Parts: sequence; C-alpha cells; structure tokens
Amino acid sequence: MSTCSVSKGCFVFKPSPKKRRVSQKTAIHFREGKNDSEDSELRFDTCQSLWNQIKLETEQIQEDLNKQLLDNLVSFLRRSHSEFQGKTTEWTFRMKSREIPTAALVLGVNVTDHDLTFRNLSEALQSNITPYIALLEAKDCSGIKNLMQKLMGQLMNCSTDVSLEDEDYVQVSQNRVRCSMKSLVDWYDSVTKKTDSEILSKRRTSSSKHQQSPPVVIIFKDMESFTTKVLQDFIVISSQHICELPLVLIFGIATSPMIIHSLLPHSVSSLLCIELFQSLSCKEHLSTVIDKLLLTSQFPFKLGEKVLQVLINIFLYHDFSVWNFIRGFQLCIVEHFYSQPLSVLCCQLADAKKRVNSLSHDQCENIRRLPSFRRYVERQEAEKQIALLTADSFLKETTQKLLEDLHVYHENYVSVLRCLHVFTCSLPKYPLGKQIRELHCACLENRVWETEDYESSLQLARMLNKSDLETMLQQCVEILVSSGNEFDKAVEKLKEFLTRFQKLEAEAFQEQDVSVSSQKELQKKTDLYHLQKTLLELKDSRRSKKLTKFEMLRFEVVDYIDSLVRNYLVPADHKTLHEVVYFNTASVLRGHLNAAPRIALHTALNNPYNYLKNQALKSDGGSISNKAPDICIVYKLHLECGRLINLVDWLEAFSTVVTAVEEPNADAASSDQVDDIIHARFIRAVSELELLGFIKPSKQKTDHVARLTWGGC
Repeated sequence: MSTCSVSKGCFVFKPSPKKRRVSQKTAIHFREGKNDSEDSELRFDTCQSLWNQIKLETEQIQEDLNKQLLDNLVSFLRRSHSEFQGKTTEWTFRMKSREIPTAALVLGVNVTDHDLTFRNLSEALQSNITPYIALLEAKDCSGIKNLMQKLMGQLMNCSTDVSLEDEDYVQVSQNRVRCSMKSLVDWYDSVTKKTDSEILSKRRTSSSKHQQSPPVVIIFKDMESFTTKVLQDFIVISSQHICELPLVLIFGIATSPMIIHSLLPHSVSSLLCIELFQSLSCKEHLSTVIDKLLLTSQFPFKLGEKVLQVLINIFLYHDFSVWNFIRGFQLCIVEHFYSQPLSVLCCQLADAKKRVNSLSHDQCENIRRLPSFRRYVERQEAEKQIALLTADSFLKETTQKLLEDLHVYHENYVSVLRCLHVFTCSLPKYPLGKQIRELHCACLENRVWETEDYESSLQLARMLNKSDLETMLQQCVEILVSSGNEFDKAVEKLKEFLTRFQKLEAEAFQEQDVSVSSQKELQKKTDLYHLQKTLLELKDSRRSKKLTKFEMLRFEVVDYIDSLVRNYLVPADHKTLHEVVYFNTASVLRGHLNAAPRIALHTALNNPYNYLKNQALKSDGGSISNKAPDICIVYKLHLECGRLINLVDWLEAFSTVVTAVEEPNADAASSDQVDDIIHARFIRAVSELELLGFIKPSKQKTDHVARLTWGGC
C-alpha cells in the first residue's frame, strides 16, 4: 500500500480479522497471576489449545442439531422458488390472492442462542438458495421507513442515511435512491437481468448453486418485538408486488406461533402462506453438549459437582441459554489453568507423561501439597512414604502411574454411568433423575450407592418385567462393547443373563402345560379326602411365596449392576490427583456469573478503592476521604441520614468534606466560584443516586428527598 500524498497525514492500516493473533497482554496477564510459575506460558498455550478443540466440537454439535431444521427450511424455500420459476398453478393462485410464502421458525425463549442459529441459516441459504438475504431486528425498524431503509441497505450492500427533511426519500452512499418497494423491484430486475447471461454460461460448463431469479429472503429475528403497524404495513405493501418480486419471509419466534395472529389481524395474516418449523428443545441441546464435552474421555478437563450444578442452575432458572452455558464452561477452563499450577498436566495422557518428566522441584512440591496426594501417601508403607516425599524421580514415576489410573477411571466411569442411566431413566418418579446429567451430579457428589434414592431405584428395578430387562441388558451390552477390553467379563456376564432369560421363556411354556394338566386332574371325579389334601397343598404353596426362577434371575441382574456401580462409580474427589483435571472452585464461578448488583454497587460506592486500586482512596473505618468520587461522598453521607434527607444540610456536609484541605484564607471571589462548582457537583451526584434508585423526591417537603435503601445496601 502506498502512503504518497500531496498533503501530510496519518495513515492507518487495520489488520485483517483473520490474521489477528491473541493479544500479548492477555498472555502476560495470565502469566502474572498469583500462582506464577516457570511453565505459565505452557499452561496458557494448553488452555488455548483445549478451548479451541472444545469450540470446534460445540460448533459441530450445533451444526448437527440444526441440520434437519436447516434442511427443511432450504427445502421450503426451494419449493417456493421453483413454483415462482415454473409459474405453476399453485404459485399463480398465490399471486392472485397476494399470499407471501412465510416460515414461522419457533426457536424458544433462549434468545441469546438465536444469533448463532440465524447465522447458520444465512450461510446455508447463501450457499444453496439465494445471495439476497436481509436480517432485520426490531430495534432498527421503529417505522416502515426505517425498515425499508435497513432492508435495501442490506440487499444492495450499501449504507443509507435517513433524510430528516424529506420523508419519501433516503440518501444512499453515492446515488439518491427512493426506499420503496417499487425501487426494490426495479433493483431486483436489474440485478437478475445482469446475472441471467452469466448463469446461462455457467450452466454450459458446470452447475450453478443459485438458480435464475433467486428469491429475496427477509428474516425478522425477533418478531415479538416488532410493532404491529410496521409489520402490517410491510406485509400489505409486499403482497402488492409479490408477482414481481419473489419474497419469502422468515419469522423468528421465541414464544408461540399464535403470536402471529395476536400481532396481525385476519386481513393481514391471510396474506401469508405460513408453514411452521420447530427447533430442537434447549434442554435436549444442553444434554447433548454435556454428553459430548463432559461425559467423554476426549477432553481431559472436567467439572466438579458444585461447579456443574452452578452452571446447570443458571441455565434452568435464568436464561435457558446453551451458549451462556458454554461461555461459563470456558470461564471454568480459564480459571482452572490460571489458578492451578499443576494444570500443565491437564492434557492428553501421552503429553502429560512427557511433561511429568520435565517437572521442576517446585512443581514436585506442589504435587506433594495436594490433599488427594497426601491421603495417598498416608496409605503407603513407611519406606514408600519417604521416597515419595524426598525423591523427585520416584515421585514422577508414581505420578505417571496415577495419571494413567485417573484416565482409565474416567473411561470406565462414563461407560458404567451410561449403563446405570439405562436402568434408572425409565423408573417411576425417576429417583435418580430423568437426565443423565442429574445422575452424573449425584455420582460426583458422594457415593451414590449410599443414598436413599439409589436404594429406592434398586427396589423399583427388582420389579421390572422381562421385556424391559432384556432391552436394558441389550443396551448395556452395546455400551460396554464400545468401551474397550476392560469390560469383556462384564459383557460375557450380561450375555449370559440374556441367554438365561431366553431359556426361562421356553421353560415357562412347559410349566404352563403342566399347570393345565394339574387343573384337569382336579376337575376329574375323586373322593373328598384326596380333594381336600390337594387343596391344602395348593394353599401351603401360595403362603410360602417362593421366588420363581425369573425373580431370582432378575435379582441377580440387579445385584450385578449394583456391583459395577460400587466398583466404577467412585466419586472423583476420592481419586488421587483429581485436582489436576477437575475444577471445583464453585465460589469463584458463582461470583463471576451470579450477579449481585446491589452488593457490588454498595461496595463500589462505600469503598471505591476495592475497584479503582488508588492508594489515595484508602480510608480508615467510617471516615470519608475528600479524594473519593463525588457520588461516593454523597452516598456515605446519605447512609448517616434517616428516612427524609434535607438537601441543604446534605449540601453543607458535602461542601465540608470536599473543602476539608483547602486553604482557609482564600479570597471571597474564589470562594464564591468554588461554591458554584461544588453546588453543581453535588446536584450531579444526587441525580446519579436518584438514577441508581437510592433516593426519590419527597411529596411531604419540597426541599427533602426520601431514602429508599436500608441496611447498607
């Protein structure tokens, strides 16, 4: 790029977004943490690499879950487009009745996830259907004129400015273009005529992804937020030009499809040919994300029970946003690698073993200080304890074995957890939860087999019928077979149970024949003595209630699953070196994600040093520093007042604090000027407090304000 110019100037060359690298300040800040160590840069790189892998996985999950929805929408647009191209009878009927093809896309209340869905939808439509796509938001379309301006600006790929003096015209970057449907039709005709010859030439050589005269797709991202008048006017105007412009509307709906009929009267909604599309439930989306990110050995990083419960509670009770859940998961990763020096070993097993060999003496001491490693040392013999606490080489060998055991534990844990979920997900009242995430949290919290919910689940499982048991066993066999060679004996045992169930079915038919024959013998003529003897034997057999072969086999199956649970579903905090890969600091995560604005606001106003870190703002106890911001001084003074605050007394106290260190022998002119400035500062500070909701004007006295908060926050 040349910087030659007639006049001197400053030339700015902005880097391409694709070529931007991670800011060096971020890495430096990461390395300057409270747990600084010599491998902080390696921890930072490991954290970045892990998050990039998880990000790619989440994007793939999103693409897979929305694939069917996007395919249905693309098919809908293709049908509308082909009917317009072929001038079929149905499309002709639509043109006569002025109906606009409309897709009602119900996405759910998780509004923060909609942007990603619409972005994927736009990419899918641009690559398969049409390049002419406009995404409209209610905040940019307060009137029909603003809507047309935004629409034409996006379709023509140019910036427009509304002319305030002329209501019928809009200024475009180069040419003066009238923002109306007629000008949009003219633009579409000119664009399609230019591309007709290009498409014909391309068809001779290769197939084009965009057909001739592609439709114009207009997406209303948040339909509920649009005003009724804007939607009505736009739909009525568009229906008058549907024969000239192949418009297709997509309504993004967060609540219910009935909102269309609530916003639009029948005379307007009858102009739309609506087809309903439903996205996947956000709860199912979350279950898939947890299954792919947490219940897998692909990623070494894990969440503790309390941390996972915080993220799930925020999802269920705040926003239903999967994207916010993933952002919280990212925060856990960053916080773990930032605060835990041994997180350098939170990587794939092969890399972790190599890194163990290069650990320094200080990092070996960090391992020895881990609570789980201390418990491990206490269980060893005296000689081995001395070696673990003094010899770094022996410690490294032991650490490699422990990391390998932890990796095997995770693989086995996930497999047995899925098997247990197969047995418990269909039980009445779901004692251990309906979703696998609930069972996972229960197993992480404590020994699940010691809980009452687990005991009730076993009792219910001992009453399952034969067909359900066979289905569950077959699912468990498939899970364990895909897990590897660790569960070969378990697979053989489960297959043996299936074989025994099949044999029981054959024996049941034989017993049924025997019972029928015995009943026939009772029906035969006999004397009173033998008949009474036979009836007493039947009565005694019913009283004894001996277990049948099926019931005994069912007990064996449940007991065997119970033995697998006790062997493999040990809580993670009972495993040695779990601190390396598990993030358990729920208080830190709760402080970042669970906002407490009143407490934070009180802390900022009462002690500004807590946030500004300015030494001049430090104050002793309840003293008020004149170096503090004006709103902090006014806030501290208002805490000393009662229900009603006299503004004159408040101003005098504020002036006293502010002028505490000024020279007493100032001239009268300068003091008057200072008083005016102080008065203005006081008015602004009081207005800010009123805006924040701490005070309000009082109707009892004109020169007083009423205090609204008590208790210091």
